[in-house]
Amino acid sequence: MSAGLWTPIEQPSACAALGGHRPPLQVAQTPALSAAPLQWHTPPVAVEKIRVAVIGTGSLGKEHARLYAELARSGQVEFAGVFDANPEAARKHAAAHGTRAFASIDEAAAVSDALSIVTPTTTHFDIAKSLLEQGRHVLVEKPMTERSDQAAELVRLAHERKLVLQVGHVERFNPVFSYLETAAPEPRFIECHRLSPFPARSTDIGVVLDLMIHDLDVVLAFVRSPIVSVDAVGIPVLSKSEDIANARLRFANGCVANLTASRISPERLRKIRVFSGGAQPSYISLDYREQKGFIYRLAGADAEKSSLLKMLLSANDSAIVSEFAGKKIVREPVPIAKDEPLKLELAHFVGCVRERSTPKVSGASAKHALDVAFEITR
Repeated sequence: MSAGLWTPIEQPSACAALGGHRPPLQVAQTPALSAAPLQWHTPPVAVEKIRVAVIGTGSLGKEHARLYAELARSGQVEFAGVFDANPEAARKHAAAHGTRAFASIDEAAAVSDALSIVTPTTTHFDIAKSLLEQGRHVLVEKPMTERSDQAAELVRLAHERKLVLQVGHVERFNPVFSYLETAAPEPRFIECHRLSPFPARSTDIGVVLDLMIHDLDVVLAFVRSPIVSVDAVGIPVLSKSEDIANARLRFANGCVANLTASRISPERLRKIRVFSGGAQPSYISLDYREQKGFIYRLAGADAEKSSLLKMLLSANDSAIVSEFAGKKIVREPVPIAKDEPLKLELAHFVGCVRERSTPKVSGASAKHALDVAFEITR
């Protein structure tokens, strides 16, 4: 982090990040690397099909391969092939999808327009930098890089060469997030829980960069206000890094977000709860995994005569959950059209490459989430 590009906030954090004392939060003020979309003027390139490849065929990389193969069958892309440091794994997944197993990353790049990097975090920067320098569009899985300066370098390269740099914060493509953006326009308090048993992957990083970063990305995209303070705590249990962590973010507009992540939980849980203010206050509870949830909102004093209320209560799982002074709080199931977030993410990446447009989760946007994650863990 360059001190000349950062502005200190005078309100210091009240407790230590992951057990250590911290100075006031530093907020990025770098215009060229801000999370705002880059305005490109390069016209779309006339190509029949985007040629895509996957670098890394582990637990997540194999899903990229599966979905690119589906896109290829529907005529949206040409699936050039896969590469893995384990040649046998590459051959296995290539055979499963009727594509090619590459002997090297450079060989994959030579016949591809765009590549997914689904490898250990420690390799992300070197691979992405090499591919961008070769003029290839890149989707790199989260976390983007090990260090902030590495992320800044990738953003700079992609911007200079007018290449698509997308980062795999998949929850932004979950229909749950799309619903939240429209249903809770003035978030005042957000609570996120992301729990899982100890994984057999991503043990090279702690739970903040492994799991919590998903919620950081969602909250930063949702609130759209500068952070003024961060309080955090984390505990290593089974690994050298933190395995359970909690962070509390306070924003300039008054919104507060409380995030909990654990990879030593007996259950899997991915939920977000939002209290929204404004003219129509509401409370929304959503489940990312199930892609369902409820919205709780106020009905007026004349609710018994309201045709809208009668319509709401006629729906399955709708109910009046609380009453006071003639007012009623009504619970309604939320209307979410279920879909596979990773499929939507890859289709979006391909579309951005085809149209030469800035992706929803750009490199600059992902760097913002990464910087907050580093602030939490330092």
